[in-house]
Amino acid sequence: MISPLLCLATAIYFEARDQSLEGQLAVAQVILERRDSSSYPSTICDVVRAGGEVRHKCAFSFYCDGKSDRPRDERAFFLAKSIAWGTLHGTIKNATGYATHYHASYVQPSWAVTLVPTRVIGDHIFYRGKDDMQWSSGY
Repeated sequence: MISPLLCLATAIYFEARDQSLEGQLAVAQVILERRDSSSYPSTICDVVRAGGEVRHKCAFSFYCDGKSDRPRDERAFFLAKSIAWGTLHGTIKNATGYATHYHASYVQPSWAVTLVPTRVIGDHIFYRGKDDMQWSSGY
């Protein structure tokens, strides 16, 4: 069984290693917001894997794209693990407006119109549901 830290770090690595430090932190924060919401699975690994039963239908595209989920860039993965550790231990504050969703700015997913945009960080746009503040972890 993979640890929550490694699930989070792997998601940061594959979803945002080409982003700024703030962008990588933001992806970690989205995963924690989902974990803390009653609308999503209650563990980090389950949040990251959600929807992965169907190729290209999961929330975090790296998980169900059919490619290897083994990080190859050791320095980038070390940074992702450091970000995951800091986020899990509450040493990094939320900068996304408690977002539960994000997408790259060059795509327009249909679900985006149902949510409230909170921030743009790098080439990612972050969102939360209209009622999401009631359960935000506030880390």
